[in-house]
Amino acid sequence: MSISQKRAAELLRKFARRRVLVVGDLMLDRYVYGSVTRISPEAPVPVVRVAKETSMPGGASNVACNIRALGGKTAIAGMIGKDAAGVELRWLLAHTDVDVECAMMLAGARTIVKERIIAERQQVVRVDFDHVTDWSPRQTEKFLVMLAVALREADGVIIEDYGKGAVTQEVVDLILSVAAKRGIPVGLDPKDGHDLGMKGITVATPNRREAFAIAGMADPGAKENPLADKSLLKTGEILMEKWAAQNLAITLGPQGMFLMTQGKAPRHVPTRAREVFDVSGAGDTVIAACVTALAAGANFIESAELANIAAGVVVGKLGTAACTPEELLNHMRNSRK
Repeated sequence: MSISQKRAAELLRKFARRRVLVVGDLMLDRYVYGSVTRISPEAPVPVVRVAKETSMPGGASNVACNIRALGGKTAIAGMIGKDAAGVELRWLLAHTDVDVECAMMLAGARTIVKERIIAERQQVVRVDFDHVTDWSPRQTEKFLVMLAVALREADGVIIEDYGKGAVTQEVVDLILSVAAKRGIPVGLDPKDGHDLGMKGITVATPNRREAFAIAGMADPGAKENPLADKSLLKTGEILMEKWAAQNLAITLGPQGMFLMTQGKAPRHVPTRAREVFDVSGAGDTVIAACVTALAAGANFIESAELANIAAGVVVGKLGTAACTPEELLNHMRNSRK
């Protein structure tokens, strides 16, 4: 690891003066926690005795919450339904100090909800209330006007694409055009199977599965040394060309990150996780930390290393989680011991 604790602390202090706009699919994550003591007589499945329930912002909303947890300012742009879940999500975000002015509430639309049943710290099942709503031309025009205003106030932008309708080619074109004129970084958390023109992004952060799928490559399996993984290297080269990206960070789970930058040799950053309980939202933490760091003046390697450390904190927690500056710096200190 090349970034020092002093440099990390310096960048984290700058986060408070940076505003990152998160554009994408907004969701509500619900968690049902309980215990299992018997199997259902109706089917060979566990009976979960519920102890508590909780809700958290999910999807692009969780990326915004990660930015806030790290100390940055943030706003979201996307669509939610005029339903109970939408009202709850908007309330949760507003009370986390996330700007929700560009979170359009559409009549007739239903907010996407992902519900996880967890027993004894293990996820038993996930239930998705997954709805894709087609925007009318008038709604699209209104959203683009709101987005243009929000982009003028942003120091960085994250495109969080789950393929649920918020990220369209018109939206992407507007973001890239304004960002290029203003010289602000644009990060992409991509969705395989949703192919849009993204040429000119600053950094993309797909996981290994997404990277191979988007590149149209078959994954032969991970090598012990990612830098000796020819298939991974080829996949990275395809994606760098596809997106005309300045940088690429492919997350590799327990192997850390594979980094590529135009004109430079690939690099590998090992994982910083001590213990893994839940990988939910780890990718959200990576893109949030990476783009906020770039907006704060970090170079790509520094931003990727900060993101890798933050992800190492988050996977050690249960449920969709975030990382604070204090946790990140403590994790760095403990990792060096």
